[in-house]
Amino acid sequence: MKRWLLLSGAILASAIVVAALALFLVLASLDEPLTIANEEMTFVIEPGASFTAISNTLAAQGVISRPQGLRIYASLTGIAGSIQAGEYRLKQGMTARDMMDAFLVGDVQLHSFTIIEGWNLREMLAAMVGNTAIRMTISTEDLTRFLSEIGSPYAHAEGLFLPETYHFPRGTRDTEVLRQAYDLMQATLNEEWTLRDPAVPLSDPYEALILASIVEKETARVDERARIAGVFVRRLKQRMRLQTDPTVIYGIGDKFDGNLTRADLQTDTPYNTYTRGGLPPTPIAMPGREAIKAVLHPEPGNDLYFVATGLGDGGHKFSETVEQHEAAVRELLARQRANRQATKGR
Repeated sequence: MKRWLLLSGAILASAIVVAALALFLVLASLDEPLTIANEEMTFVIEPGASFTAISNTLAAQGVISRPQGLRIYASLTGIAGSIQAGEYRLKQGMTARDMMDAFLVGDVQLHSFTIIEGWNLREMLAAMVGNTAIRMTISTEDLTRFLSEIGSPYAHAEGLFLPETYHFPRGTRDTEVLRQAYDLMQATLNEEWTLRDPAVPLSDPYEALILASIVEKETARVDERARIAGVFVRRLKQRMRLQTDPTVIYGIGDKFDGNLTRADLQTDTPYNTYTRGGLPPTPIAMPGREAIKAVLHPEPGNDLYFVATGLGDGGHKFSETVEQHEAAVRELLARQRANRQATKGR
């Protein structure tokens, strides 16, 4: 009996020593500062990776020196299965405990994608392809199906994605980014529509989106948006054709070579606002929030025409009569000829 008690005591003492050593190893592992060569580094946890593989990779990269301590900690606490996949930014000054906390809450590194005001669908998707953090799954031809899948009432995707900067973890699918942009555009349209000037001759938010896309393509100047919107609104009220070049160019599509001709203006397409009255059937680009506000709160006045000044500042000269407009066009053409001659003389 005495021998058994001594043996039991020895086993218990050994167990206590082992537990104490394990506890020391765990605490030392958690409080160990990470070894980061530069100020920060990126560490990727692939989906489905085991914690053993994660800790071994961290040790192999020299970030931690006691992977076994972290494995014991993960095993004892049962958190190994809660580690979230993703791309993490590890910084100098962090401890292994800080790192583990980030892994558990999924504090992953975010990337961004900006939709530029005035982009069309083709330009937007090309930029998405060039963003290595986005996982591409669709093309322009797939967008109609995508709209149907998200319950959109629209069949044509042009103009439906709000120009903003969107943030997401690496590997996010393109459809997830597009869904964010679509939802934000719908929320913006509905919000601005409820605040609209009731005198604006637009029947629904989609018509506002169409006109906003035209304003967006006509000027990049914030101070001119509402004034140009006012010109188009007055033309719609007076049943004048909008006669705006960006819609004609959109109707030409990929065949447009950068030179808009008189023949182009006379060639009928659903988007040619020289040959057809009213709005084109869809937006021609992605309008920003300010362009949407401009068409729903157009600047009052009597202007019915505008043309570029050619001064290099993106500005336009506005006119109330066709005679004033024709004089402004002649002034623009004369300035362009003078600029070409000055360029040749250099």
